[in-house]
Amino acid sequence: MSNGGSPATEHSFAEHLVACGKVQPQAIERAQHLAVESHERLESVLTRLGLVSERDLAEALSQFLHLPLAVAADYPPQPILEEQLGRKFLREAKVLPLREVPEGVVVAMANPLDSYAAHAVRFAVGRPILPQVALPADLEAAHERLYGDGKSGIHQISGETDEHVGESIADDVDRLKDIASEAPVIRLVNLLITQAVEARASDIHIEPMENELRVRYRVDGVLRPVESPPHRLASAMISRVKIMAKLNIAERRLGQDGRVAMAVRGKDIDLRVATTPTIHGESVVIRILDRAHVELDLDSLGFDESVITPFRALCAHPHGILLVTGPTGSGKTTTLYAALSAINTNDKKILTIEDPVEYQLQGVNQVQVKPQIGLTFAGALRSFLRHDPDIIMIGEIRDLETAQIAVQAALTGHLILSTLHTNDAATAVTRLLDMGVEDYLLTSTINGIAGQRLLRKLCDVCSEAYEPIPELVRRLKLDRLTEGRSIVLRRAVGCAQCHHTGYRGRTSIVEVLTATDAIKQAVLKSTDSGQIQKIAVEEGMQTMATHGLKKALAGITTIDEVLRVVTVV
Repeated sequence: MSNGGSPATEHSFAEHLVACGKVQPQAIERAQHLAVESHERLESVLTRLGLVSERDLAEALSQFLHLPLAVAADYPPQPILEEQLGRKFLREAKVLPLREVPEGVVVAMANPLDSYAAHAVRFAVGRPILPQVALPADLEAAHERLYGDGKSGIHQISGETDEHVGESIADDVDRLKDIASEAPVIRLVNLLITQAVEARASDIHIEPMENELRVRYRVDGVLRPVESPPHRLASAMISRVKIMAKLNIAERRLGQDGRVAMAVRGKDIDLRVATTPTIHGESVVIRILDRAHVELDLDSLGFDESVITPFRALCAHPHGILLVTGPTGSGKTTTLYAALSAINTNDKKILTIEDPVEYQLQGVNQVQVKPQIGLTFAGALRSFLRHDPDIIMIGEIRDLETAQIAVQAALTGHLILSTLHTNDAATAVTRLLDMGVEDYLLTSTINGIAGQRLLRKLCDVCSEAYEPIPELVRRLKLDRLTEGRSIVLRRAVGCAQCHHTGYRGRTSIVEVLTATDAIKQAVLKSTDSGQIQKIAVEEGMQTMATHGLKKALAGITTIDEVLRVVTVV
């Protein structure tokens, strides 16, 4: 590679990447041409274009060179060989000494093919070096910890901006656009996005307050404050985000929505940007959709045997309506995607209308809502019925018109999948009746309703077991779920792996209400949702609360987390 690697080695590594399935041959050819034109290393071009993730690239380098892959635990707690190796050189060369051994010095290198960096380190320390392949994110974190001088990356970049940049420029659109396009502001926004992706955040909230700019990441469903740039950069940063999302930076009176596709650490990331005006300036929420990490499989989403069997039975119906309910951010759309993936076969035509299209599904015709040109849920549904579909997914039933067309489509032999914002499965029935759907039409078309929530999962590294006090067992009636076994729960502790929260990742808790004859009769008698829920439970429905308690007893989550999300009666 350029900057140290020979053309022959570069070509061999490119062939290795193709052989192990990391990159397509056409993509390698394109990256090689760009690398020659831009005088960059091939791996830099590959990750910048999102053709291969940094982790996949590091693993491929490790295999190709037969070198160990350095893990986060390998990095030293204190700097090593400080007198021989300057911190500026180490950062620029993307290397770091890990430890001294009798054979020489073990050195982590982001690019072990860079012979110049290897020779320089060997010359400086006067000993042989034993290279290991470093993951760039781990290497940068170690540099920050060991040589950061107490200043974070955000603090350092903020210091590079003009000290006189402030809210006074907010009304000067041309000046604001110029500042938002300057390197420090671009790097600052990119750093916030990169850190959010590394923290597994689902959303970034950028909120200007009276005297501060507040930035928070939503990780595992819970908002967590992070270090924020200076308040004076609020307008410039928000304008930069709007430029990325192709929004109008001069329009600050109305909310706007946009999207951004970018590569972060070599991974393709989709960002959904939403702005809204507040009294202290525009507030921005960036939703992060990491296509590489989405698991469109019911088992991986937390659907265990108690709920997956009735849910799959509802998906197998040739016609009718299946609803997934829950509040915003409860995983409804992901569940529908998983259901579509399970029933997506060559003999079925599937159409979806969504706002927005969150993930692209192979073999599925997906349509994005565009209200400004009249392409609404209802309008698209009318068009869909002329395309002879077998299955239609509606992102959300928001109004009576959409609900009525969905019912008519279900009556004419189509399977309709959609979401609804209600607290539980039973309430979805009364919600549709309140919208104006006739009860006899509802009972003729509804196959079933799944209500769901997301719970944080305990960290595998640091959680600890304990025996609950008898009062808790009695109050939550835990003994009815254990069949006489001793009751052992787990509690969150916190460690570096889970950012000291005690939790890492999320899982679903689900209740599946099947529209039986008894349920349909109750609907026709205008029975309230509480009574419908009671009938469903008597007929064998497992509630979300019960599902959550079972997961707590299995050590997947905590009782506190279950009580945070649902009410246990």
